Amino acid sequence: MNKALLLLTLALCFNLSAQTDLKIYDIIDAVSEERIKNDIKTLANFGTRHTLSDTVSDTRGIGAARRWIKSEFDNISKDCKDCLEVFFQNNFVEKGSNQRIIKDVNVVNVVAIQRGTKYPNRFIIMSGDIDSRVTDPNDYTSDAPGANDNATGMAGTMEAARVLSQYKFENSIIYVGLSGEEQGLFGGQGLAQYAQEKHWDIIGVLNNDMIGNISGVDGIIDNRTFRIFSEPITTAETNPEKLAKQASARRYYGGEIDGISRQLARYVYKTTKTYMPEMNPMLIYRLDRFGRGGHHKPFNDAGFPALRIMEAHENYTQQHQDIRTENGINYGDTFEHVNFAYCKKLTTVNAITMASLAFAPPSPTEVSIGGIVEASAKLQWTKVEGAKGYNIYWRDTTSPTWDYSRYVENTTEFTLDGIVIDNSFFGVTAVAEDGHESVVVFPNKILR
Repeated sequence: MNKALLLLTLALCFNLSAQTDLKIYDIIDAVSEERIKNDIKTLANFGTRHTLSDTVSDTRGIGAARRWIKSEFDNISKDCKDCLEVFFQNNFVEKGSNQRIIKDVNVVNVVAIQRGTKYPNRFIIMSGDIDSRVTDPNDYTSDAPGANDNATGMAGTMEAARVLSQYKFENSIIYVGLSGEEQGLFGGQGLAQYAQEKHWDIIGVLNNDMIGNISGVDGIIDNRTFRIFSEPITTAETNPEKLAKQASARRYYGGEIDGISRQLARYVYKTTKTYMPEMNPMLIYRLDRFGRGGHHKPFNDAGFPALRIMEAHENYTQQHQDIRTENGINYGDTFEHVNFAYCKKLTTVNAITMASLAFAPPSPTEVSIGGIVEASAKLQWTKVEGAKGYNIYWRDTTSPTWDYSRYVENTTEFTLDGIVIDNSFFGVTAVAEDGHESVVVFPNKILR
């Protein structure tokens, strides 16, 4: 074997073992900091994007902002030969629905769907919030530029659409601007209900809310760390009989920290560490920050896997604040406080996660596990169309991430000899020809 052929063989072996795809590196390189910066500036320049603000003006208020966002999605679609279905999705909210709805309002989301070639009804969703606010949540006339909260998430979503629309995926991707977040998560509630009515099969929702600040009120400056918030199990388990049965199963078999949103969070973590090892993703085992919630919550409530991606170090002088200067501190969520390079990084995290999922086959619908009082763990799973093989994962029960794996082909069952079922948690993914894999499925049946 000559030297060139040897090097090529080694490179192919390395890529196979690492399960990387060169297209993902192209996606990383294509994300533009300058475009993100310009979009954040445009959004901030609408003055206020409060949910109850002006909808008639072409230059100020949430109406002008959402029309501009739609026009940008339309332009992106033109550049990819009409590959996006762009539309407004509306939800009427009556005055008095809560203390922050002081007049009737039509909460309008901007949706852009990029249909998959094989699974057009399976969706991975990236969302940012359109609306903004100042100190008084009901003040819909004062300037509320909302540069970081949440023009960054909205700009990141638009940039992801520009980049990923140049590719064909088996699964569908949705890019969405949600409204009504500050008034009570109304945009997310409306779209989650819409998804249920349309029978969407949602792989996951990546909610981006504040992805542009690196200088925290805690004095830490960090441009590499970000948080991934996910709740342990879906809150859609409301049937008392079902809830009791599942609680009993988790007590004996585990799974209380292995719900669908938690597996999605681990997927973001793994994808980031594989393709962007310089980044430091933090898995936060909580729905959101202490006592708070974001626009992923309505999707969790509907039973969909959803999580929040955001900066690690917040600066509260720049969140939900009237623009002012007090004691030498400049308050307000203004353009000059945003770190655009960091916003690009977190936008890229979203883009590569969505691309990896959109390239991947579906997860196995059922995963069974057995091996009680044995020296081996046995797993069986349903066959997945389009899968070349499967990855069996396991981890210590105290580990937050899937740390060990075994790849298998031409089978839907395998025994891990010498791996005691009592000491680890297990899961299975489906793997495509190019190495992209589905989200891990935690065992949902017991082998007797």
